[in-house]
Order: sequence, then C-alpha cells, then structure tokens
Amino acid sequence: MTEGPPRIFDTHARAMRKARAARMAGERFLLREAVEGIRARLAPVNRTFATALSLDGHGAEALQDVAGGWQTAAFGPGERLEAEGSGYDLAVGLLSLHALNDLPGALVQIRRALKPDGLFLAALFGGATLAELREAMAAGEIATIGGVTPRVAPMADVRELGSLLQRAGFAMPVADVERTTVRYRKFSSLVTDLRLIGETNTLAGRRRYLPRATLAAALAHYQARHADPDGRLRATFDIVYLTGWAPDASQPKPLRPGSATTRLADALGTVEHPAGDKANPS
Repeated sequence: MTEGPPRIFDTHARAMRKARAARMAGERFLLREAVEGIRARLAPVNRTFATALSLDGHGAEALQDVAGGWQTAAFGPGERLEAEGSGYDLAVGLLSLHALNDLPGALVQIRRALKPDGLFLAALFGGATLAELREAMAAGEIATIGGVTPRVAPMADVRELGSLLQRAGFAMPVADVERTTVRYRKFSSLVTDLRLIGETNTLAGRRRYLPRATLAAALAHYQARHADPDGRLRATFDIVYLTGWAPDASQPKPLRPGSATTRLADALGTVEHPAGDKANPS
C-alpha cells in the first residue's frame, strides 16, 4: 500500500510549465492582483519584518520593500520545504500553493519555518476558478470520446482552506476570497494568460493529447453557455487569501466558556427570557 497523500499533480511537468512561463513576455495581471491583495492584507499589520521567506520566488521580487531581507524557498522532492534555516518573521506564497499534492503538510512546514508570532500570507487559486473551462472540457469529452479525463485542477473551497490553516497549527487563521471575472475575445487569449503564470494542465492523470473534435465540442459548449451577448467568453478566477500566525504566548487567547462577566442582554439593552418562556408580544 502506498503511503502519503494522493499524487494529484505532476511536479516535474509543473516545474517545466513554470520555467516556460518565466521565459515568456506578457502581462501577468492575475499575479499582479495577488500581489496587491497581499499588500492590502499587510497594510494594517503594525510590524517590521527583518527576514522574509518567499515560497515561490515571486514575493522576493514583487514585495521586496516589505522586509529587510528575503530568502527564496522551494518545495523539493517529496514536497519538503527547502529553506535556509527557520525563524522567519514573514512567509509569503503567491499563486503556487494550490498545486501541491500535500497542502496540509506544506502548511505545517511553513509554520515551523516561522519564528513565534511570525506571519504567513498566501494567495492561491480556489473556489470556482476556471469553472467554465472545466464544464466545457467535460462536455466536449463526453460528446466525442464518451468519458471525462482530468483537464482542470480541482479547487479547494475557502472554508476548507481556512480549516487547513487551523489544522496546521496557525493562530488567528483567516481565509477570504476575491473573485475576478475576465471577458475574453477569443479562447486562445485565456490559454495565453494561463501559460504566462504556468497554470496549464499539470494533473498527473491528464491525457496528453487533445483531439481536435473534442476541442471543437468544448469551445462550442463554452460559447453557448458562458459567452456574453457580444460574444466574449467569461472566465472566473477566485483568489483565496490565507493569513495565519505562528503561535506565541503573547497572542490574545479566547476566553474560557462561562468566564464572561457581562451578560449579552445587558450589552444589547434587551430583556433576557429563560429558555422556553415566550416574551409578551404586547
């Protein structure tokens, strides 16, 4: 029996896609949005970060000014975090963590790389990202080959990702999502945008060859179901932002149940009624 998490992504193929993306010229607007989202979540944090860890290389480049010094890490063989030491004040991931086979294990490693009360921030695709494309590819395959093969990666829900933060031992975990709907004149423009950020198909069970008939059927479905009146194709991108702190004794703790000294009814200025007792409607 094979131990460990299921192999959803082909890590070698993903590394090749990322290397190709780095060589391409073009506007990476989704990455820019992720950087802006991270900056917005850093803005209210009254903290100086001396050392920061970039989990994919983008943070060290796009957020250089938010920390005194950056180190770039990578998830190597077995998805082990290859970082120089630990004790970082800040760790940032930009549109990369969603493609790990063992995200829960990766989050634990990130927490351990932080010093107590260190901050973790990440932007990753989740929710309904590329739901239109997933539906269209499935419809095209069903119509032409009678079955469905993996074409678009599964995406975690924001609530699931928030739970993973808590399971990994982060304090004060927060997960929130921002949705962007992009309208494309042609399908090839969507493909180009995905290539620019290395997000074309790297699923381990993917079918390498896409028959022309299948592509044609998928595009027809996309146009019929997910096009605006002007013919532009809609594509949804949900960027989930994760925020968590490495535990520290100085952090605020929730009160023990039953330890409150003020009644909620007093705070709200209402009359408290015992359970089962109906208030007088007059």
